[in-house]
Amino acid sequence: MNRRTFLTTTTAALHLDAQAPPSARPSLCLFSKHAGKLDYKDLAKFSKQTGFDGVDLTVRPGGHVLPEKVTDDLPVAVAILESSGLKVPMITTGLTNPKAPETSATLRKAGELKIPFWKPGYFRYETSREGVVDIDRKLAEVQIALGGFALLSRIHNICAGFHNHSGSYVGAPVWDTWNLISLLDANHIGFYFDAAHATAEGGEWTWHSSLEIALKRMKMLAVKDFYWEKDKGKWKMRWCPLGQGMVDWPKVMSRLALAKFNGPVTLHVEYETPNELKAVADDFAVMKKLVDDAYGKA
Repeated sequence: MNRRTFLTTTTAALHLDAQAPPSARPSLCLFSKHAGKLDYKDLAKFSKQTGFDGVDLTVRPGGHVLPEKVTDDLPVAVAILESSGLKVPMITTGLTNPKAPETSATLRKAGELKIPFWKPGYFRYETSREGVVDIDRKLAEVQIALGGFALLSRIHNICAGFHNHSGSYVGAPVWDTWNLISLLDANHIGFYFDAAHATAEGGEWTWHSSLEIALKRMKMLAVKDFYWEKDKGKWKMRWCPLGQGMVDWPKVMSRLALAKFNGPVTLHVEYETPNELKAVADDFAVMKKLVDDAYGKA
């Protein structure tokens, strides 16, 4: 089956994303990577005490649920979190091959547990010895993979969110992702939008256009902050506490509220800190205020 035929057969049902009702608010979630040393019970206790609505659970090598144990361990993790009054609205995976056995196993179990969203792994551009990047070939390769993910997601009643990661990652320019997914079923694949990485790629204003593109089909939002720093003569991203960096989070949240976005909003704490759990709690307070200011207090 060639790529054109594959896309035609897997995208016959094209849907426009339904908007959230006016009263809807997003679920505030902890990315469980940042509580990686906690077992399921302690993760649930910490997340609930901090004030989170749910957990974005890592289901990948080194994560809270290992891919080879997903059938047995994911139901246990979800049951413990839900018994504490927490939601599990999404899982973060490292999956990049729709034909791999662990992909079907993970999506099947997540679907059975009625987890609405999942994040695939990353695809990167390769540079030749001469410094040449074959962009067209890579985009064609990723398009087929995303078509497979959309089809599997439809089979298992779950939805993929493609994350825009800055740098040499496919999808760093958000419009590339739109070109890859626009013909796929909107109910089963969309954007996991990251305003920090969009700001890193888009500077002062282009993150606006990236956000507008993502809002056509936004499923989840990643929350983190950064600023540019010169280190040994080279500019690099320096992750920092939420609200202390370059991302215009009040504008981002206001636009999401206007669009009635109500998907998972996941907190990431990527900066170095001597006490990661305290940093999570501190950044959660900032994130909650940003959402309250934009959406109104619950």
